[in-house]
Amino acid sequence: MSNLARKKLSDLAYSVLDLVPVLKGGSAGDSIKNTVDLARHAEKWGYKRYWMAEHHNNPGIASSATPVLIGHVAAHTSSIRVGSGGVMLPNHSSLVVAEQFGTLESMFPDRIDLGLGRAPGTDQLTAQALRRDYRSDGQDFPEQLAELRAYFQPDTHAKDTRVRAFPGQGLQIPIWLLGSSGFSAQLAGLLGLPFSFASHFSPENTLPALALYRNSFKPSDVIDKPYSMVSVNVIAADSDEEAQRLATTLQQYHLNIIRNTRGPLEPPVDNIESICNAYEKAYLDQKLAKSIIGSPVTVKAELERFLEETQAEEIMINSQIYEHQARLHSFKIVADILNSEA
Repeated sequence: MSNLARKKLSDLAYSVLDLVPVLKGGSAGDSIKNTVDLARHAEKWGYKRYWMAEHHNNPGIASSATPVLIGHVAAHTSSIRVGSGGVMLPNHSSLVVAEQFGTLESMFPDRIDLGLGRAPGTDQLTAQALRRDYRSDGQDFPEQLAELRAYFQPDTHAKDTRVRAFPGQGLQIPIWLLGSSGFSAQLAGLLGLPFSFASHFSPENTLPALALYRNSFKPSDVIDKPYSMVSVNVIAADSDEEAQRLATTLQQYHLNIIRNTRGPLEPPVDNIESICNAYEKAYLDQKLAKSIIGSPVTVKAELERFLEETQAEEIMINSQIYEHQARLHSFKIVADILNSEA
């Protein structure tokens, strides 16, 4: 904990997680335009990465073809790193992923990140439609990962392999493991890879997973010490009251998950308790326990607390806010806080 106390917000890199939400009354095309606009602003405000996540069969999320969107955002920005948060590897052939990200890296050198998850990013029926091989349930993720990494090895390491990835072979594309529990945390540690934890929807597992990652870490030719990034919900506004109102959109998003009524992102409401029962409200309180919601003063204090707890090297901000201008303003507030600490 002594190292923890000495960390400051100025030590943090900060990045964006964008689920490319489809708004109620809007279209996927509108959401993609908003994504490009947010990415351009994030680049200007000093955010390090802009990641998008793979989800399927969800009318409220427009990021199902994640590599396509990565290319689109990278083409409309100039310096920010763009990547996947993440690609759900069991849904895909390792060769295809290597070719896709090899192509992206060839188009946008030194700007592409490959974040990998082992969950389906959808329901089981859709997972079957994606994978075709119904036996693929993520348990062979370590083997798939090894296969994928082999495709990026230089030719000298692949001379006995008849199947190779072009583009892909020999390219240095940073690979991250993503997780919401301990499996990928430990695997990332053992392989000496950077690790990103999804605290934005699994807050209760955050500290145990980070401890497991650090305790199992073995230096590699990728990194010589643990590097953790933690994603967290941040809803910032000019006042605590306005931020709490904006956050009812995030609460409704999670309500729709537990009700199995997923749909477009809903506009904020004045009182979340008017549209949920006591059990649902308790679930929201638990699921969003680490979310940071408030005015600049509140957000700064909560970011400091979050850093003290997690010891993260980097934070990734997720902001499920309905109004695009309010979402931009939230990311600007966070950037101003972190830049003022530098």
